[in-house]
This record gives sequence, structure tokens and C-alpha cells, in this order.
Amino acid sequence: MATSTPLQSILLTSSTSTIVFSNIDQNYTDLVLVVSAKVDSGFDIWVRCNGDSASNYGYTVLTGEGTTPSSYRSTNLTEGLLADWYGTPTTTFGHVLTFTLNNYSNTTTYKTSLARSNRAGSGLDIVTSTWRSTAAVTSLTLRASNASRTFDAGTTVDLYGIKSGAPKAFGGNTVTTDGNYWYHTFTSSGTFLLQRPTSVDYLVVAGGGGGGDGAGGAGGGGGAGGLRSTVTATGGGGSLESALSMAPGSYTVTVGAGGAGVVHSAPFGNGTNGSNSVFATITSTGGGGGGGYSTATSTSNPGNAGGSGGGGADSAAGGSATPSGQGFAGSTGSGNPNGGGGGGASELGGTNAVGYGGDGVAISISGSSVTYAGGGGAGATLNQTQKIGGAGGGGNGEVRSGAAGSAGTANLGGGGGGSSIAASFSGGSGIVIVRYPV
Repeated sequence: MATSTPLQSILLTSSTSTIVFSNIDQNYTDLVLVVSAKVDSGFDIWVRCNGDSASNYGYTVLTGEGTTPSSYRSTNLTEGLLADWYGTPTTTFGHVLTFTLNNYSNTTTYKTSLARSNRAGSGLDIVTSTWRSTAAVTSLTLRASNASRTFDAGTTVDLYGIKSGAPKAFGGNTVTTDGNYWYHTFTSSGTFLLQRPTSVDYLVVAGGGGGGDGAGGAGGGGGAGGLRSTVTATGGGGSLESALSMAPGSYTVTVGAGGAGVVHSAPFGNGTNGSNSVFATITSTGGGGGGGYSTATSTSNPGNAGGSGGGGADSAAGGSATPSGQGFAGSTGSGNPNGGGGGGASELGGTNAVGYGGDGVAISISGSSVTYAGGGGAGATLNQTQKIGGAGGGGNGEVRSGAAGSAGTANLGGGGGGSSIAASFSGGSGIVIVRYPV
């Protein structure tokens, strides 16, 4: 449902032939101007948008006085017509004008308007006008057709912004509103088709890395997918990202898949890195795969670098968070009994306990707080405590001949759990959430 909001109001305390509204709020779809006037003599009301005095205006008038309707039109004018108030001046506020300017904040189309006015006791006019410019309207200047004729003191002019109840864009697996924002949630890749310019907040989480295979030792947990956000917090402990000022157009959205785990057969090794997630100019980097045992070289591998780094196998080093500002590094394994935990969006792998995945970040962009991008827990050998994945979808590590591990949670970007003797576990897919004001 469309909403109407008062933007500016002018009450004349003395007579004037010109009324100006400047710095008009651009966060609405249409403008409505309501004039209640007493005039000292009859005149036309003319309007200029943004002070433009080039020959960019045209109008058509339908007028009725009693039983004598008529029409006339003109084009290539230096200002637009709002009302024909020629006739006998009034001693009361009987001259009323309602003017609607459509798509005033749009920067891709010409501006059209419709005005309805009555002259006290003498007739009714309907005026349609065009301003041949694609510029957004930031000011309106109303002018009496003769500088010696004025709007009298006591005249009121009120400007309202009309906001469409429909979303400004299409796209996403779900589209919802709470009355303040529209939310487009992409749990799979798609297109964000923006109809009108707006400022956009976003959460972009990449796919988590797959866990490493310990091959009888202890594989590292997968790193969480990189996380970039303009709301609540962002990954890597940095400052919030900046909202995007976006023009109408079609924008590809890529939701990164989680990296695969390792099938427990030669050559074993590291989990696969998660895939990047992309929204417009924003790219979040897939999480690093957890380190695994390489049968080719008979060595335990470090974790892969990624949005958050994968944990190292056995006593190998954790992978770095590359690029910085999206997550944290994975941890070094403690030797054989367990590998290192995958890094999470809010902390290093192993912060909670040795081999545990790093926690993710709680983000409230969707209207409620959800934790995303937890690192995967490491695999462990016999008689060890299971290494738990980080909050935000991190998968748990496998304990040899004990507790089973798990994959990262889909659409949270969690890293997959590492293994010891079974196949390791895949990372969770990412997510993209976009919001903008109603």
C-alpha cells in the first residue's frame, strides 16, 4: 500500500509572486503539492523543475465553466503550466490546486504531472504537463504569470512524498518487507533487477571450505566463507562495509557453493575451497579447505588460504585469511590427536578450544539476528573429545571410531568438519541478502 509523508510546508506571511521548494527528499516515488490560495488578481501558475528555463516543457489543458468545456495545448515552453486562475480575485481561500508529479526521483525517464484546480465560483481545470528531462527533481519553483500579481498572505502550500507499496526490485528466492525495508534473500544464484535508484545494504557470504582428510591422522576443519556486511558487523573484525548507491539495472548475484570434502581413498589431502559469492561490485571469497594428509608425499598439509583459512592437518599450520577483512585464519593442529580448527568470520580457529572451529558473526540484516560463517571443527584420533564447529554453521569434526563429523550448514557459509578415517565433510553454501528502504 502506498504511503504519504509530509515533506515541506509553506505558510505565506506576506504576498509574493514566487514560491520555492528546494532540497526535496529523494526517498519517495511521487510528489503531491496542495495549494490553498487567495489571489489579488487572476493569473496563471507556472512551475520550473530544478530551475530549468530551457524549452523543455509542454502541457494540455481541459477546462470547464458551466456548460462550456474546452481544451488547448502548447509545447516547447520554458516552464510548465499548473493552473489557469484568471478571473475575479477572491477574498476567501477559494482557489485550490492539487499537483501530482510522477517518478520525480527517477533518473531514466521524462517527468509527467497532473494538476487539478478550481477557481472560486468560476470553473475547473485539468492540466497534464511534461518536463523533458531525465534528471531527478530536487527543487520546484511556482511563479505567478505576472510579477505584479501575487499569492496573498495566508496562502498555504504543502508538499508530500508518496512512496510506492511495491518493491523497487525483483529477484531473490524470497522477498519480504517489514514496512521499513524490503528484503531480497538469495539462497541460490540469480538476478537482482532494480527498478528505481536506491541505497542498498547487503550481506554477502561465500561458500565454506571442505574439511581435510586425516588418513588415519587428524584433518583440519574447513574455513568459513568470507563475510562482508553493511549491517551489525562484518567479517575479520574490520569496520562495516559501506552501503551501495545503485542505479536501476540488472545485477548478477552469485551464491557460492560449499567446497567438497575428501573421499577417503588415495590420494587423500585437503578439502576444496568454497566458491566466491558476488553481489554487484562486492565479492566475498570462498573459505579455505582444511589441511589433510597427502599420500603422495606422506606429509600432513597446512590448511588452504581463503575468506577464512582452513585448519592444518595434524601439526601443520592453518591457512591465512586472504584477502583480509572477511574472516580469520585457521589454527595449527596439535599433532596426532587432532588437526586445527577452521577460521570463522569473528575469530581464529581454535579460539574456543583446541581444534574447534572459529565462531561466525551475528547479523541482523534480515530483520532478526542470525549467525553466519562459522569455521569447521578438526578431525581427531581415538579417545579424543569431538572438535565442534564454530557458531554460524561450522560442521563438527569426526573422531576416529567415535563421533561422526558433519558438513557446514547450507546458506550459512560454514566450514566442513575434518576427518580421521572416513571421508571429510563439505562446506556449507553461502547466501546474499539485500535490503533497501520501502
